[in-house]
Amino acid sequence: MKNAPFWIVDAFVGHNRGRILRGNPAAVVLLPEFAPDEELQERANEFNLSETAFLVPRGELNFDLRWMTPQVEVDLCGHATLAAAHALVDAEKLKVGQSARFSTRSGVLEARAGNDERLELDFPIQSVSARAILPALRMALGLKVGEVLFCGRAADDWLVRVHPETLQSLRVDFKKMALVEGRGVIVTTHAPPGASDYDFASRFFAPRVGVNEDPVTGSAHTKLAPFWAARLGKTKLTALQLSERGGLLELEVRGVRVGIGGRCHLRARGVLC
Repeated sequence: MKNAPFWIVDAFVGHNRGRILRGNPAAVVLLPEFAPDEELQERANEFNLSETAFLVPRGELNFDLRWMTPQVEVDLCGHATLAAAHALVDAEKLKVGQSARFSTRSGVLEARAGNDERLELDFPIQSVSARAILPALRMALGLKVGEVLFCGRAADDWLVRVHPETLQSLRVDFKKMALVEGRGVIVTTHAPPGASDYDFASRFFAPRVGVNEDPVTGSAHTKLAPFWAARLGKTKLTALQLSERGGLLELEVRGVRVGIGGRCHLRARGVLC
């Protein structure tokens, strides 16, 4: 991978009531071909960000895309895909009005470059099925029985709904959570009265894949978007991720697909040694 260009990009940046939302940083590496898995994983570990995206061109605006945390390869990552699209814009390979297509473990995904530096992903939705919360999961989240308003499972993630005041005050035991089956745990709530600038908020925890709390999780919103669209009776939603860095996402449910829009900020670019 020597001499391969790379970018460090903050994805899903924005503002919320005077607070700067710094988004989720991802590394993006553009390669002529994928290196061996061990070498890719080593590079992801060196970047030490929640995800590193590895891109290989396969013809005009078509790319193979893989994502890796510092520990494992994952099937779907939203923020690193948005970061990859931003890197392609910076490299002048993707222009306003064009869409890049990414072949991934989760099928073909698209990212469109819009006006005002806005990018939008087109991802498949993942429906949430109600499940009884596991006692181990409830204890890992530090929740009492009455504080769980809903629990469900969607593909590889758990989804737990709580009251607005509960979401920000969670005290998570990551060692206990790492023992719970699944990729991660989404905890979500509706916007409290007066928070008219967003519809719902969430946090995402994934200690099993080496990310205790993810700053902003695009893939979690493939579950959250249909979940809240059904409960709020609207298909266009604004979502806030309440991590320490924070992030803002613009969502639109379109049948079995969801548009996940956001903005990025370039932090660094360079060449691997």
